[in-house]
Amino acid sequence: MKKSLVLAMAMALGVTASAYAANPFTDVPAGHWAYDSISKLAAAGVIEGYGDDTFRGDRLMTRYEMAQIVAKAMAKGANVDKLAAEFADELDALGVRVAALEKKSDNVKITGAVRYHYASYRGNPQSWAKGGGAMPDGKTRPSNITGDSQLRTRITFNGKINDTWNYYGTIENRNDLMDNIGDEKTSFKWAYLDGRLGGVKVRAGRTYLTRDPGGNIYDETFDGIVVSYGDKITLEGYYGKLAQWCWRNNSGWYGQQAWAANNVDYDHAWGVNASGKLGKNVTLYAGYDVFKDKDEDAATAEKGSPDDNGIFDVGITGKFGDFKADFVYLHSNADDKYTTNKKGYVGTIGYKGANFKKPGSWGLEAKYYKLGDGVVVTHTMNGWVPFGDPTGFKGYKLAANYTIAKGMMLGIEYYDLKNHDNKDQKQRTLWTELQVRF
Repeated sequence: MKKSLVLAMAMALGVTASAYAANPFTDVPAGHWAYDSISKLAAAGVIEGYGDDTFRGDRLMTRYEMAQIVAKAMAKGANVDKLAAEFADELDALGVRVAALEKKSDNVKITGAVRYHYASYRGNPQSWAKGGGAMPDGKTRPSNITGDSQLRTRITFNGKINDTWNYYGTIENRNDLMDNIGDEKTSFKWAYLDGRLGGVKVRAGRTYLTRDPGGNIYDETFDGIVVSYGDKITLEGYYGKLAQWCWRNNSGWYGQQAWAANNVDYDHAWGVNASGKLGKNVTLYAGYDVFKDKDEDAATAEKGSPDDNGIFDVGITGKFGDFKADFVYLHSNADDKYTTNKKGYVGTIGYKGANFKKPGSWGLEAKYYKLGDGVVVTHTMNGWVPFGDPTGFKGYKLAANYTIAKGMMLGIEYYDLKNHDNKDQKQRTLWTELQVRF
């Protein structure tokens, strides 16, 4: 029996180092680190030695032998719930009843995240979405309302299947606090399996997909499979369909749900990317992503059209003391007659960073965007898409966050963006939020 296990069992029975009892074992001399604990456990009838009056503490126990000790400890009233759950099958074989809840106590974990935000929007009405007065959430409000207030709650269930596989399911509720009819929506945001097949990591189901570290190409829900392999040099590939937004047709960008009958529906996507560490603090990465409309009429489809877009990206990220930096360059192979600009780049600089587990921690970030319409499929900013139907955008973001208490963080972000091809279309957003995690 290991030292930590002997002491834990003794403590569960109220044994202290000053508790003395007659020692029945000839191979546990006075002065041994476990002398007092073993003597008390033996006197309580929880442990017993061999026929030759020895304890043989250096010998490895079988699970069945350990289950016998746990059963005796339970009979004495010891609080050994975790051990009972671990040895539930062996205890059942001994006729000791273990409730199903005890047996599964560590099998399912529930975590939550709550976010309240208020955003103030300024810019040209046509900046928001096709039709004039619609907000980034897709709704049309009176022209005097230029804000957005929402409470978002996510509850995640993590079910342990075995030693290498887990199931994750996330329920999301959004409550629009600007709507006087109490508009709210609850949905199953994600539902996927996560595990390993040999040395390959696998994530499959309705999951998340963040293409390039900043999610500049796509950063929303994805139905499919993602596999990765390696540590210092990591290779990753994915295949499936985009479940949130699409690219554009010849007259602009459209959300999948609102314009499903009139847009390029990217229901077929795949990609490969690689990243490698240069020393301890610098990482290089590169990728290639293909987005296609597999239901497009073969007679009218052609390579380089909106229903066949391939995007390359290459970048570098690094950390130097409290500073972090990232730069990515992107390029689309879409034909010039379908895109006004097929290049883009994004640069980011960060200082420190707030941590939910460390009250008082804080961070700053500055980001510059210059993205043509050819290299963005869906780049959301806290759930809204710049300009609603952009033909590319450029501008900057400034952000700060601060952990006010364990599990509670304040954040503020300011965006100043322009339409890539029409400088008269501007969008300025001030975003404030409180996040709570448990």
